Amino acid sequence: MGAVPGRQSYEADPPASGPLRLASGAHAASWPALPPSEQCDTTARRPHIILLLDESSFDITAAPGVKVPPGYSDYFKSSDGTRRTLTVEATGGPTWYSELNVLTGMSARSFGDLKFYVTRIAAGRVTRGLPRALQRCGYKTFSLYPTYGGFLGARTFQKGTGVGQFIDMADMGVDEDRQPDKFYFDQALKVFASEPPSQSPIFMFVYLTANHFPWWNVYRPDLTPDWTPLGNTAETDEYIRRQTVTAKDYRDFTTRLARDYPDQSFLVLRFGDHQPAISQKLLEPGIDRKLLTQRLMTADRRYFSTYYALDGINFRPADLSSALETLDAAYIPIVIQEAAGIPLDPSFEEQKSIMLRCKGRFYACKNGAEARRFNRLLIDAGLVRGL
Repeated sequence: MGAVPGRQSYEADPPASGPLRLASGAHAASWPALPPSEQCDTTARRPHIILLLDESSFDITAAPGVKVPPGYSDYFKSSDGTRRTLTVEATGGPTWYSELNVLTGMSARSFGDLKFYVTRIAAGRVTRGLPRALQRCGYKTFSLYPTYGGFLGARTFQKGTGVGQFIDMADMGVDEDRQPDKFYFDQALKVFASEPPSQSPIFMFVYLTANHFPWWNVYRPDLTPDWTPLGNTAETDEYIRRQTVTAKDYRDFTTRLARDYPDQSFLVLRFGDHQPAISQKLLEPGIDRKLLTQRLMTADRRYFSTYYALDGINFRPADLSSALETLDAAYIPIVIQEAAGIPLDPSFEEQKSIMLRCKGRFYACKNGAEARRFNRLLIDAGLVRGL
């Protein structure tokens, strides 16, 4: 069986240790309803938006003593020169918690013991999402999904959030769900070539998979013929080697966009979906396994931090006030919309107020009380049904 997004060799649908349940208090007390959405001007000139999921990626210099190539950490900076930290809800996998965060603005932790199945549960039930908000403003919405669309209900889930065209690996003409990053960038370019970008702005969710577990094997050594080992463990060197390929392929991709579409503007937000499992060996060398387990069970930020970065191509982000230096992944839809100059609908306006009150935290704010209240608002507004 090939790799799947964010899946480690030890991951499987976990057996229940008792009755599975939503998080305590998930159905919070009623709250004043969200106001109706106002119309969005679909004739305004807006940037194309690319949301880029950078598999297992974080700045490994957070680990002491790791050797990296010159300029390695520059990749994690936004075009404004700022380095930003993303707090995610998994470490070592799975990817789909972050997928839920960035598409819906919701927390996987709200699903309690059921969170491993969150996209399957949300499929057809959660209609609030970043793609739908962008559709409201005239965007065509795409997702380039690197495995089969039936995996954990991904196709149904994403289309429910407003993805208009869901393109899985079968549609891309491959039967392996790990491809070099250049393959997915080329798929994105094909979409732009087939959809005249001057007619409607495009939103595209693109996944990269080359830096997926495992790292004890050398994946496509032909991609780095001049690679010299850095002197770390073999796994760590392989992880960094693949990151250098990602950085090169990303530069080539953005250069192509600028060259092929000089009269179009693009906003790219790229992010690490979770840390690699090897970070557990590196961040605190020699840590007692019991203490490490405690850190992971309490979502210690050292192990749940990746990065996010915003880049403009023929475009300067309109508003970066929501792009805090440390931010929970559930707020990414707000960052994208404001950076693109898109007015927030009432649900995202309300969530932005939570972001500001909680200084970039979401589910962890007030022990989940803010997230539970917000869930109730979405349920009452008909944006979440059947839960």
